[in-house]
Amino acid sequence: MSIRILLVDDHKLFRRGLLALLRGESDFEVVGEAGDGVEGIKQAAAQKPDVVLLDLHMPGITGVDALAGMRELAPDARILMLTVSEDGADLMAALRAGACGYLLKNIDGEYLVDSIRRAARGESVVCPELTGKLVDGVRDATSPQVNGLQVLSPRERDIVSHIAGGCSNKEIARALGVAESTVKIHVQHAMRKLNCSSRVQIAVLAAGNGAPARLPAR
Repeated sequence: MSIRILLVDDHKLFRRGLLALLRGESDFEVVGEAGDGVEGIKQAAAQKPDVVLLDLHMPGITGVDALAGMRELAPDARILMLTVSEDGADLMAALRAGACGYLLKNIDGEYLVDSIRRAARGESVVCPELTGKLVDGVRDATSPQVNGLQVLSPRERDIVSHIAGGCSNKEIARALGVAESTVKIHVQHAMRKLNCSSRVQIAVLAAGNGAPARLPAR
């Protein structure tokens, strides 16, 4: 089945380049475009895309505000921020709002294509260049509330360790011999206990507490 993609960016020329790139992939289908956040929310609600590529700084409402609207009206969509901003505050704001990834516009086409497929599979993606800022942001957000991973049950700690190793829910379920739906429930519980809003935050937090992490590679 094809991956349905929505493009939201105020630069028309950049959207044209993305469209040309994505049309070269047989498993991709671009179902809509928008030049601002308000139109992006409308398109997301109407088209129900699998993945949204969303710019951060646009006229009118910001990408983070648009993200919140999309999460409400198209809750199954996986939203990847695609921006020029390398600011750590922008990164953390997007992840806290529910983005599944944060990519810089200077990445190569192959990395973007791979990131879209990973997002569609339920994985989280952050540019390797921003890993340090992500670690700092997660540490600042969690250190006052969380003492390591001790708040988790043994099963939740096991699953978090697999997440830190880069495993998808399906891979974790296979490794532990449980249903994928069971893994999803444990992941949700772990995210709530750790005050994390994404798998990326869980992975970095786990790595900071001794779990081996596998970061995205070019």
